[in-house]
Amino acid sequence: MIKLRAAAERGYADHGWLQARHSFSFADYYDAAQMGWGVLRVINEDRIAPDSGFGTHGHRDMEIVTWLIDGELEHRDSLGNGGVLRPGEVQRMSAGSGIRHSEFNPSPSASTHLLQIWLRPAQAGGQPSWEQRSFAPALLDDRLQPIATPDGAAGSTTIAQDARVYASRPAAGSRLVHALAPGRLGWVQVVAGRLTVNGVALVAGDGAALADETQIEFQADEAAEFLFFDLPPESI
Repeated sequence: MIKLRAAAERGYADHGWLQARHSFSFADYYDAAQMGWGVLRVINEDRIAPDSGFGTHGHRDMEIVTWLIDGELEHRDSLGNGGVLRPGEVQRMSAGSGIRHSEFNPSPSASTHLLQIWLRPAQAGGQPSWEQRSFAPALLDDRLQPIATPDGAAGSTTIAQDARVYASRPAAGSRLVHALAPGRLGWVQVVAGRLTVNGVALVAGDGAALADETQIEFQADEAAEFLFFDLPPESI
């Protein structure tokens, strides 16, 4: 089963400094039919205006993964961590028992474009932590590169959940295959280009939920960028 979540059907918010598209219910956007997919709770496609950002605020019991598409994002948190995220880099923050942080676009002229992702942790109340990783472009070309996993595989960030998040930038005509274990769920989020997933055509901004599929075939109809989520079994 593959269910398309079309880009144009997502929730939308325009805060002036922030334009956001919500794949699932978030903040003022609510749709009872779009509350997440398994442990995947949030995918927000955000565009942050220059010299703007999210002021200091708190989270708990959530694995927060940020994938930078364009621009820069500066992170600071209550653990004393800080860093600037750039395209091809991923940030993971385990909110655990509680953490406060801010995310800011430090550029005076260029906007920041990103995907912010939330996954529920396997257990509540863990130790808060943060990390950032970068990936050479060649690691994403025509392959599925892990960027967040429970075991830090292939240089990925480490999340407190039995989920694996992959990034890929296939060239036009490329074909990639991923085996999905029985009972596990999948989600595809297209960042750029056009992609066909098990016969379903997707364009930039589209997502797709997958269940009862044991082999996932990604066909790049043109040069593309996408994230793929291999998620644990859960009642949906």
